[in-house]
Amino acid sequence: MGKPTFGVTVLCCASLLALPLAAQQKPTEAAASAKLEDLVALELDSLVGIYKHLHQNPELSGQEKETAALIAGELRQLGYEVTENFGTYDDGQKAYGVVAVMRNGAGPTVLVRTDMDALPVEERTDLPYASRVKAHIGDIEVGVMHACGHDLHMTAFLGTARVLAKLRSQWSGTVVMIGQPAEERVGGAKAMLRAGLYTRFPRPDYAVALHDSAVVPAGKVAWKEGPMLASSDSVDITIRGAGGHGAAPHQTKDPIVIASQVVLALQTIVSREIDPLDAAVVTVGSFHAGTKHNIIPDEAHLQLTVRAYRPETRAKVLASIRRITEGIAAAAGVPSDRAPIVRVDEKEGAPPTINDSALARRVGATLERALGKENVLPAEQIMAAEDFSLFGLTPEKVPITMFWLGAAAPEQLRVAQETGARLPGLHSSEFVPLPEPAIRSGVRAMTSVVLDLLR
Repeated sequence: MGKPTFGVTVLCCASLLALPLAAQQKPTEAAASAKLEDLVALELDSLVGIYKHLHQNPELSGQEKETAALIAGELRQLGYEVTENFGTYDDGQKAYGVVAVMRNGAGPTVLVRTDMDALPVEERTDLPYASRVKAHIGDIEVGVMHACGHDLHMTAFLGTARVLAKLRSQWSGTVVMIGQPAEERVGGAKAMLRAGLYTRFPRPDYAVALHDSAVVPAGKVAWKEGPMLASSDSVDITIRGAGGHGAAPHQTKDPIVIASQVVLALQTIVSREIDPLDAAVVTVGSFHAGTKHNIIPDEAHLQLTVRAYRPETRAKVLASIRRITEGIAAAAGVPSDRAPIVRVDEKEGAPPTINDSALARRVGATLERALGKENVLPAEQIMAAEDFSLFGLTPEKVPITMFWLGAAAPEQLRVAQETGARLPGLHSSEFVPLPEPAIRSGVRAMTSVVLDLLR
C-alpha cells in the first residue's frame, strides 16, 4: 500500500473573524455547533479521499504496517506526540499500535479509539474503489476487505483529530488518540494494554469509541447505557475417529458422522440449557474433514464462535460444549485415548462490552445536541463482540462508552425493512457503507463528545 499525503485544511472564515473577541472566546452553543459543522465540511473532501484509499488498501490483523503509518503520519502533522509500533502480542510479536497525545493544559484526559485491521473476505461490490488486495494466512491466499467498516472508523477518527486540533481554544486537558490493531482477532487492545498503555501515556478519565452499523441510517447515530456487545470465544474441536474405506464404514469410527451429530447436539445448549430470558449463541462456522469420495478420514475439525453476556452463562456454554462433544464420541465407541480435543482459544476471547451508565447518558445528551434529537436513536444490544471492553477492565476502571454510527443507505434500508429484502451487513463481501453523510456525522458526533468531556 503506497503512503499518500493528505493535506490538512485551514479554516478561514471572515464571519467568525468579524465577531467581537468575547464572542469568539465564549460562543453560544448554537454558534459553536455551527463552527464545528463548518470545520467538518471543510475537511470532508479530504476525508472521503482517505476513506477510499483505506478501503482500497486493507491489511489483515497483525499486518497493519502501512495503515498504521498513514494514521501516525496524519496525527503527527496535526501536532500530536505520536508513538508507533506500540503493543506486544501474547507470542511476543510487536504490534502496529499507534498512540498520539495532544496536551492542552489542565483538565480531564479522554481516550479516543479506532480499530485498523480488515478481514479475510474477498470483496464482491461494484465500487470503483473496491479492494483487490490479496494476502496470506499461513499458506492460504485470501482476499482482504474492510467488511466491518474499520476504514470508516479510521476516517471519522482522523477527522475528529483534525477538528480537535483546530479547536484547542475551546477545550482544556489531554486527548489520547489510539489506533488499535488486530480487533478482528481480539488481540490488539490486550497487546497495547500489556505494553503499558495506561502507565507510559496519560491515564484516561474516559474512553470512547464508535462502530458503524448496517442497520442504522447514515447520518444518524444510536447509543445505549449498559450492555451493548456480547463476550466472544473461539472454540476449536478435533473429532478423532478411525478412518478407512468408504465401502466398509463398519470397520471405522467415522469422525464425519460423529462431528455431524455434535453440530446438531450443540444447538440444544441455547434452546434447552440456557434460561430463555438469558442470551447466548453457539455457531459452528467451519467444518472440515476428508480428502476424497471413498475415504473415511481419521479426523474432522470444527470451529465455533460462542457469545454470551453473563460470565456464568459464558462458562456454562463452554462446559456444555465439552461435555456434549466428549459424550457423543464415547457413545460412538471412540476409545478414551482418541477422545475429542476441545480447545478454547484464550488469545481470541473477549468479555462483553458494558457501557458505563453515567458516561453513556452524558454521551447520549451530547449526541442529541450535536446532531439533533431526530438523528439520535436508541440502540439495542446485539451478540457481536469487541475488545474495546478491555480498555475499561483494567485496575484503573476507566469508564468506557461506544456508540453506533449509521452507515446504511437510508432508502435501501427502508426498502429492506419494508419488503424483507436482503441488505448485506457487517462481515459480508457485499457490505457497502455510505461514506457521506456517515463520515460527516461521525466526525461531528465524536468531536462533540470529546469537547463535552474536556470542557
